[in-house]
Amino acid sequence: MKIFLKTEDEIELMRRANQLVGKTLGELAKHIKPGVTTLQLDKIAEEFIRDNGAIPTFKNFPNPYGGPFPASICTSVNDVVVHGIPDDKTVLRDGDIISVDCGTLLDGFNGDSCYTFCVGEVSDEIRQLLKTTKESLYLGIEQAVAGKHVGDIGYTVQNYCEAQGYGVVRELTGHGIGREMHEDPQVPNYGRRGNGAFLKAGMCIAIEPMITMGKRDIWLMDDRWTVKTRDGKPAAHFEHTIAIRRGKAEILSSFEEVEQYQVEL
Repeated sequence: MKIFLKTEDEIELMRRANQLVGKTLGELAKHIKPGVTTLQLDKIAEEFIRDNGAIPTFKNFPNPYGGPFPASICTSVNDVVVHGIPDDKTVLRDGDIISVDCGTLLDGFNGDSCYTFCVGEVSDEIRQLLKTTKESLYLGIEQAVAGKHVGDIGYTVQNYCEAQGYGVVRELTGHGIGREMHEDPQVPNYGRRGNGAFLKAGMCIAIEPMITMGKRDIWLMDDRWTVKTRDGKPAAHFEHTIAIRRGKAEILSSFEEVEQYQVEL
C-alpha cells in the first residue's frame, strides 16, 4: 500500500477540483426532472466541466473487466447501486431516484462526489433511505481524523445503517484520491474500530456509503459496469472527498449547489 500525503498547496488544488464537481452536480440539479434522459444529463455535465477548464475523469476510465467507461458521469437509477451508463433510453420518471457520481481532473488533481437525487415526488420510505445514507456519510466523516483508522469510518457507517434495517454494500468501497482518481487506501463502508489503514494528516480520501433498501447483495450487468441490487430494491449513494486533519476532517467537495434545487433531506 502506498499512501500519498498531500501538501497544503496540493489540497488547495484538490479543493478547486472538488468544488467544480459540486457546481456540476448543482447544474445537473436544475435539469433532473421527469421526462429527462440520462444521456441528456451526461451531455450537460460534460459541457459544464469542459467549459470550466477541466476534464471529466470518468470519460474513458479503464475497466479491468471490460471496455472503458463511455460517459462523463455515472447515472444510477433506482436499483442501480453505482456505475450506471447514461443512455437515451433511460427516461426519468416521477418517483425515481438517481445517483449521479461525478469526477473532474483540474490542474492535475481529481475531484469526486456523488449525490442521490429525488425525481419529482418520492415515497416516504425512499426518502428515509436517502436521509439515512446521507447522514451516515457525515457520521463517517466525523471519524476521519488523524490518529484514527479506516475501520472507524466503516464501522460507523455500517452500524448506523444496519441499525435501521438497511443493507451495506461490501464489494464497493471509497478510496484515496489525488493525482489519480483511485489511490490507497480503500475505504469500506463496514469494518471494525481500530482496524485498517492509519489516518494521517494530509491524506485525502473519498467516503461513499452505498446503502440498499433491502439485502446488500449486488450483481454486475453484462456491460461490465452497471451494478444492481440482487433483490431489485432501490439503493442510495452519497460521496464526499475530504482531507484528513487533526481534530476535524475538511470536506473538499460540496452539496450546497445541489441543495439550492433539491429539497434538503
